[in-house]
Amino acid sequence: MQTLISIIIALIIFSVLVLIHEFGHFIVAKKCGVVVNEFSVGMGPRLLSRVAKSGTRYSIKALPLGGSCAMLGEDEDNAEEGSFNSKPLWARMAIVVAGPFFNFILAFLLALIVIGYNGVDISYVSKVTEGSNAYEAGLRQGDRITKYNGATVSVGREIYLEDYVSPLDGSDISVTFVRDGKKQTISYAPDSEERYIVGISYYETDPKATISSVPKGSAMDQAGVVAGDEVVEINGTKISTGKDLKEYIDAHPFGKEEINITVKRNNKEKKVVVVPQMTKLYSSGFVYNLARDKQSVGGVLKYSLVEVRYEINTVLKSLKMLVTGKVSANEVSGPVGIVNVIGDTYNQTKSEGFMVTLFTMINLAIMLSANLGVMNLLPIPALDGGRLFLYIVELIIRRPIPKEKEGMIHFIGFILLMVLMVFLIFNDIRKIIL
Repeated sequence: MQTLISIIIALIIFSVLVLIHEFGHFIVAKKCGVVVNEFSVGMGPRLLSRVAKSGTRYSIKALPLGGSCAMLGEDEDNAEEGSFNSKPLWARMAIVVAGPFFNFILAFLLALIVIGYNGVDISYVSKVTEGSNAYEAGLRQGDRITKYNGATVSVGREIYLEDYVSPLDGSDISVTFVRDGKKQTISYAPDSEERYIVGISYYETDPKATISSVPKGSAMDQAGVVAGDEVVEINGTKISTGKDLKEYIDAHPFGKEEINITVKRNNKEKKVVVVPQMTKLYSSGFVYNLARDKQSVGGVLKYSLVEVRYEINTVLKSLKMLVTGKVSANEVSGPVGIVNVIGDTYNQTKSEGFMVTLFTMINLAIMLSANLGVMNLLPIPALDGGRLFLYIVELIIRRPIPKEKEGMIHFIGFILLMVLMVFLIFNDIRKIIL
């Protein structure tokens, strides 16, 4: 039953995201005078259909999987009046960009709901360790951080993202902050210490001890633990929440002895033996805020835009980590993996009540909508970004690319995307089975 509910929730989220994406293409195509042959909700055979005076067929189809926007001459060498290819270059570019842009608009609208109800984690300093290099450099509790190691930040999660993407390595830390209306910038060396660690990240506030990340090459990574696993036992001690995990680690600092850890993955328990590694750890010397505070109407608007920026940056920096080898392809999730994440998230939050579950699902939809927007803008053939790239080439060379060549480029891109999709689905299933 829970699996069915997870699939239904995932279908609803994916369908809304794709439908909004296609609606973006549809509305801008109409404004540019392009004939839209059909705009449909869902895929597969038609259940209901009506042809409007404009000639556009509006359909509801059998499979609740997004939608489609079929424009006259979109993938054909057709330049008749009203066709996609008969329109000037700027109009074709606008139509192509509209889909991803509408995904960003959806993410913003959903962020308005979440931040209006829950508030936002403004990036102020909640604690500075007295005697730390940060303290000596002048950082104090209550300072609002606006830049961290060169990255613009407005919420605490943006600082976390920077530390995750570019972990502290001994290089100087640069912090720009505002205190009493005055902006200051400091630079200082991180504090350091050597101790045994297993190599995991988690949130103390999580209702379950879910691992958020496992650094490549760490002790947990070598033991086969992956992000998303839930710690349920360490050396015979039961662990239920993120707080339990922190309290255990604080009370039992790791040494060179082996640790017996039980993790839960896809509702199956797995026992692993972990050998802690002596590691030099670096610290910024301060704790930043991750708790959400309610905002005024202006604040909700401002931080909803910040939320979209954060999600877009997360996608871009994750792609950079993938390309540079900082994360492996095995850590990338496809459709099956995303459905699994949605199911796990639903199961973790349903006991906390309807509103918590609802807003958690909306947060996932914000992330996925921004993700869909960014991915579709990548210059990959068959995607919106691939089409946009060819239009930019057309703008530079001042002549259209022959349709047969453009079609072949997109066909090759489509085949490669299908191969990637098969790999991701296989990888998702393998991770579930193992």
